[in-house]
Amino acid sequence: PDTRAGADEAERREVARVLNTGEVKKASPSPRKESPTVREFSKIFIETSRITNKASTIDAKNAVFKCHLLPLIGDLPIDQVTYAVIEDLKLALARKKISRVDPDKLDEARTLSPKTINNCLTCLRRMLVVARKRGLIEHVPDVEWLRAPAPDFDFLDFEEADRLVAAAEGQLRTMIRVGLRTGMRHGEILALRWQDVDLVAGRIMVRQNVVRGIVGTPKSGKPREIALGDDVRAALKAHRHLRGPLVFCDMGGKMLTDSESKNPLAHACKRAGLRPIGWHCLRHSFASHLAMRGATLKVIQDLLGHSTIVMTMRYAHLAPEVGRDAVRLLDGGNRGSGMAAEKKTKAN
Repeated sequence: PDTRAGADEAERREVARVLNTGEVKKASPSPRKESPTVREFSKIFIETSRITNKASTIDAKNAVFKCHLLPLIGDLPIDQVTYAVIEDLKLALARKKISRVDPDKLDEARTLSPKTINNCLTCLRRMLVVARKRGLIEHVPDVEWLRAPAPDFDFLDFEEADRLVAAAEGQLRTMIRVGLRTGMRHGEILALRWQDVDLVAGRIMVRQNVVRGIVGTPKSGKPREIALGDDVRAALKAHRHLRGPLVFCDMGGKMLTDSESKNPLAHACKRAGLRPIGWHCLRHSFASHLAMRGATLKVIQDLLGHSTIVMTMRYAHLAPEVGRDAVRLLDGGNRGSGMAAEKKTKAN
C-alpha cells in the first residue's frame, strides 16, 4: 500500500534481499534528452542575451552566428561541439574570404582577421557556457584564441586638430571641439542633453549614448564625469539654444542622424586639407594629446570610460617621458639606500 507503513515494509524486504543475495539493484539511467543543434540553441542564447546585452551587442552576436558560425556548424548537435570541432572551425574561418567583394575578384579578397575569428570563438564559447548551465552539455571544451596584433588607430596632432576646428562652422565646430576636448564617443555627443552640462562648474556628466537610433547608457554601462576646459566651455556657452533638450540637434530640436553629422565632418576635413577621418578619431586624438602632455594612463582611462586599462594601454607609447620619470625614481632610491648604508657603516 502507498503508506508510510508500506514504504517501511518494502525497505525491510529490500534490505533482507540484499543481505541474503548480495545483489544490489542498479537504478535504471534516465533517458538522455536529444541535444539541440547549434542553430536551434543559438536562438535561445540570443533571446536570453537580450536581458543583459545592449542592442548593438545583440546585433553583433546575430551577425557572428548568421555569417560565420551557423553556415559551418549550425546543424551539429551542441553536445558534439568538441575541442577538435572548434579547432577545425578556426581553420575554416581562417580560410574564409570576406564576401563583400566582386565575385570575379574573390581570389584577391582578404581573409578574416584574427580579431574577427576570436570574436566568433567568444560567441561560441559563451553559448556553450549557457548550455552547460542548462544541463545540455557536461563541460565546455577548451578554446585556444588566436594572437591578434594590436589594433592601429589614427589621431590628429595638435596642429591638425586646430586646422579642423578652424575649417568647421556653427554647430559642427562646437561638436568637433567637444570631441577633441572631452573624448566623448560619437553616440554620446549626439545624445548629450543640456541637463547633463554644467557650464557654471565646468563639467559634463555622460549619461546617455545612442547606437543605431536606440538611446541607452554609455558603453561601460555607467555614467562618468568629464571636466571642461576653458575653450570648450566658452564654445558651449556660445552655442546655447532653446530648440530642445539636446545640445546638438537639427532646427526642429530632433537628434541628428549619422549622415547629418558624419558627412559635414568629411567636408570639414577636406576644407582643412586633412585625410578623411571619423568621429572616433577625435576620441583617439583627445587621449593621445593627454598622453603626450603627461597625463597618467589611469586618468585617461577614467575620462574615456574604459572598463579596464587594457584598452587605454594603446596610448602608452605616446608618453615615453612618463616611463623615464618613473625609472628616475629608482635613482633617488639608490642614493637614499647608499647614504643609509654609509651611515650604518660609520656608526659601526
